[in-house]
Amino acid sequence: MNAEYVVNGLLGACLGDALGVPVEFSTRWERDRDPVVDMRSYGTYYQPRGTWSDDSSLMLCLADALCGGFDLEQIAAKFLAWYTENLWTARGTVFDIGIATRRALMKLEAGNSPLTSGGTDEYSNGNGGLMRTLPLAFQYWRHRDQQRLLEEVHQVCGITHAHPRSQLACGIYVFFAIQLQQGMAPMRAYEATIAWANTTYNHDSFAAELHHFERILSGKLPHLDRGAIASGGYVVHTLEASLWCLLNSQSYLEAVLKAVNLGGDTDTTATVTGGIAALAFGLGDVPADWWQTLARYKDIVALGQQLGQAISENPYPLRGVPIEYTDPTEPVALED
Repeated sequence: MNAEYVVNGLLGACLGDALGVPVEFSTRWERDRDPVVDMRSYGTYYQPRGTWSDDSSLMLCLADALCGGFDLEQIAAKFLAWYTENLWTARGTVFDIGIATRRALMKLEAGNSPLTSGGTDEYSNGNGGLMRTLPLAFQYWRHRDQQRLLEEVHQVCGITHAHPRSQLACGIYVFFAIQLQQGMAPMRAYEATIAWANTTYNHDSFAAELHHFERILSGKLPHLDRGAIASGGYVVHTLEASLWCLLNSQSYLEAVLKAVNLGGDTDTTATVTGGIAALAFGLGDVPADWWQTLARYKDIVALGQQLGQAISENPYPLRGVPIEYTDPTEPVALED
């Protein structure tokens, strides 16, 4: 694994988040009238330019924990430390948190296991698990074991969002991100992900959830009109929106600006889009002044380098099968 992917992925997500924070909850009509084309200040949460939200904070907490390997208790402890001690906040304070996430973290604080802290009901399908899951795409290169990776993805999502639909969304996103790290073009990565997901999740409680992902798994998603793309806080809509933005863009900047200007849950849509757009296109088109204003830029770079080095220097035994693009109509296996 190239450690540059780790740094780019984390930075890409944080940049998207910072673009979306000032205009979160704005309508699509407002964004069409006044589209975001640059970093803004204040706005919804009255935060300085370049400030990212809980989306990036929890993603960075996950990356931080993964530097020492996969330990669900340690990951949950990092999430709780963000909530109670401002760990990995942009500017020393928590200013946004989802209802399901807050409820789960309060259960952790009360002593619950991270295996039982997340909500499992139908209403526990906000995008709070998806927004932070990108570092698990890098974790794969430690052991290259598809089944093990899926268990890790589902468990980390389940700390706050334990419904199978949320876990399935995270699995699709992580697998897609791994294909991009292989150097696969976005559309080919999408086709490979469709084949993999339709096979991998066609069992147990996940099979009953697949119909919620029909627009993604049918291959129709990139051909939908913008008006058909929802951009609220529902996990399926966020996954659809992020993939749609990426698959209809030719650069990082185009993808994240598309995401923000959908309106609604702008910071999360742009965070999720920004992570995979950075893997697909790199960050060469990011304006120079964005780096200067992005909160904790050097800390994010250092964390990405640390995680990349930890994964590269301390691989687990090879136990999986390759991640490789074959034919989109055939099951796709993971490989080195």
